[in-house]
Amino acid sequence: MMKNILFRKYKNVLLSTLTGIILLMALPATLQASTFFQVSPQEDTSYKQLKGEVVDGQNNKPLVFATLTLEGSNISTITNTEGKFLLKIPKSIKQGNIIVAFLGYKTTVIPLDQLKENNNKIALAVSITKLDEVDVVIPKSARNLVKETLRKKGENYFGDPTLMTAFYRETIKKRKRNVSLSEAVVNIYKSPYSSGQKDAVQLYKARKSTDYSKLDTLALKLQGGPFNALYVDIMKYPEYIFNEVTMEDYDFSFERTTRINDKLIYVIKFKQRPGIIDPLYMGNLYIDAENKILTSAIYSLNITDKEKASRMFVRKKPRNARVYPMEIAYRVDYREKNGKWYYGYSNVLLEFKINWDKKLFNSVYSMSAEMAVTDWEKNIDGQVPKVKDRLKSSIILSEAAVGFTDPDFWGEYNIIEPEKSIESAIKKIQRQLKKSKIDGGESEP
Repeated sequence: MMKNILFRKYKNVLLSTLTGIILLMALPATLQASTFFQVSPQEDTSYKQLKGEVVDGQNNKPLVFATLTLEGSNISTITNTEGKFLLKIPKSIKQGNIIVAFLGYKTTVIPLDQLKENNNKIALAVSITKLDEVDVVIPKSARNLVKETLRKKGENYFGDPTLMTAFYRETIKKRKRNVSLSEAVVNIYKSPYSSGQKDAVQLYKARKSTDYSKLDTLALKLQGGPFNALYVDIMKYPEYIFNEVTMEDYDFSFERTTRINDKLIYVIKFKQRPGIIDPLYMGNLYIDAENKILTSAIYSLNITDKEKASRMFVRKKPRNARVYPMEIAYRVDYREKNGKWYYGYSNVLLEFKINWDKKLFNSVYSMSAEMAVTDWEKNIDGQVPKVKDRLKSSIILSEAAVGFTDPDFWGEYNIIEPEKSIESAIKKIQRQLKKSKIDGGESEP
């Protein structure tokens, strides 16, 4: 797949080397029924919908991946690449608070009864720490700080082979409607951060639900599966965004400082330099000021040329369709354990417009992939699954899911709920994993 990338100069750089979109004509209905699960209609009448946007209070820019949560519950949602959100609340809930949070901003609490059904605009204030109140010397160069952070990954991040269990979810929406959802529990055989060895992924359980009536004649497949989210781990795979070549094609600057979990954090803004033609990335890096540790990163593709961006991401498509990416966004969060940091969560969001020849209206699809580590342990002997048992980075999860569905494993959680937060799903998965081990369930593939 690497050889198909248009930009040879950056063939080992861009995350698009993995995140490919394949667009094919849908299978006949007779084949669909025997291969995939159908989505059960949801009773929207039992929910009230709250729509709006979350923005920066100073410049009115949309905040991507901001979270909105009903206090004391697992009901939550995140904003899309335009800062827009849709939050579904059961009508039986009359009182409560909505907690709105975004990395580096002050958390806002809004009473539920103050939110309207539409056009809610929530402005968050930046959380700023005055540097004269802390004993920290500001580095002279933001670029050098990023380089130093990357150099210290072997010192600050996991140095042992690790076996992680993770929950992965892949969603396709047409406009605002959910049309396809794949979920999987995977084992990640993660090599040390100081090692150049790639991580191995093994599928444990997976399932897929698709409503083909909303896909018209088009089927979209997200190539890469769990690797889409895994390769967003910048500290393990810096070559996909910052390497010796592309590092010089970016401008780095100190945006501000903030505090996260009582740690002083530098917010480093990066964007491609003027005159760089090929689409690169822009966003913020959140770096621990004291120990030079990347704790989070939120960034997106700078789509300066839609044709070039399209060739970066689209692998196959019907001849009578033109496909353009509208938004490509990424997020990665790291966690700390006993003084060492490791990959904990990542999110990939892609939005595409499809213009059909001889058709008046276009189609807009958004695809998101997110993965969160639910548990981990040291892989003492460093064993990895055999090659035949590993997922390939070119995998299309929806196809791999066929044959792996296990109703006994998913148990009572047989209805996929894309509106629920991934944290809510993780709690269910952890219970099912524990139950499987106690009952001596099916052995891992």
